[in-house]
Amino acid sequence: MSGQKILYLSKADVIATGVTMKEIIDALEIAFREHAEGRVEMPPKPGVHPRPDAFIHAMPAYIPALKSAGMKWVSGFPENLQRGLPYITGLIILNDDETGIPLAVMDCTWITGMRTGAATAIAAKYLARPDSKSVGILGCGVQGRTNLEALKVLFPITHVVAYDVVPEAAERYAREMRERFGVEVTIAKQPREAVDGMDIVVTAGPILKKPHATIKAGWLAEGGFASLVDFDSYWDSAAMREAAKFCTDDIPQLEYYRSLGYFQNIPPIYASVGELVAGKKRGRENARERTMTCNLGLAMDDMATAPLVYKRAVERGIGVWLEL
Repeated sequence: MSGQKILYLSKADVIATGVTMKEIIDALEIAFREHAEGRVEMPPKPGVHPRPDAFIHAMPAYIPALKSAGMKWVSGFPENLQRGLPYITGLIILNDDETGIPLAVMDCTWITGMRTGAATAIAAKYLARPDSKSVGILGCGVQGRTNLEALKVLFPITHVVAYDVVPEAAERYAREMRERFGVEVTIAKQPREAVDGMDIVVTAGPILKKPHATIKAGWLAEGGFASLVDFDSYWDSAAMREAAKFCTDDIPQLEYYRSLGYFQNIPPIYASVGELVAGKKRGRENARERTMTCNLGLAMDDMATAPLVYKRAVERGIGVWLEL
């Protein structure tokens, strides 16, 4: 591989590229449409699980329409929070889709947060009421921030109710979101306060094989939309079954997770997000429907975003070139 170089991008480098949430949403919408048409190669993610509710996953994908191929190697360790370490860490490798040669290695944490928020917003575009103004956020970490950022791109959000099991985290979140987005933020003392009457609800706690099922039937208002970023961890089975349409970003991967012991009491799956984007299934059909998506986080989300970061980094001279 004489003369071949690879671009290394740290987390700070990735952020410095300035790729916007709108750009990521637009790229992901293309990826979801391609996925629904069967033009994305993305095997279910294999992984290892060194500790309870912890994972290290390999996530490869190829999106011909975006000329993007590569893999994310990502870990999620809930106990890291008690050590002052991030819950999610990992790397993305982006390959040249014509030669297979690696082009870049980049930190995955910012991309993971942003693309997950973007996937929520895309699902909401088809499942939430277009005039949705209020959001309940349960889990005030990275995903609580990026999901709100993405929803703000597509919806006229003015009011947020935030809940976290750590009150100080909710307080920090409220201060930051008020300053950054100019929205009204109320801190919920109990989880139900972040669900009752909300147009949109995002649950973003740790992913658990055995759900704590805090959110009960009757909490999500008629006409509400919920994005289950933490799988079904926050939701009681009866609450999920109130949804007229229960969707996911990838049905085969959800079934794979079910075979591992997750998702034992969820409703029947109505559609994938890609089917909604491609018009193969109807999204929201009336203002009273309760709707839900349980997005697993897909390799194609990362592979839709990584080329944006790489291209911008090359244009702006960001990162460090290394010999292969």
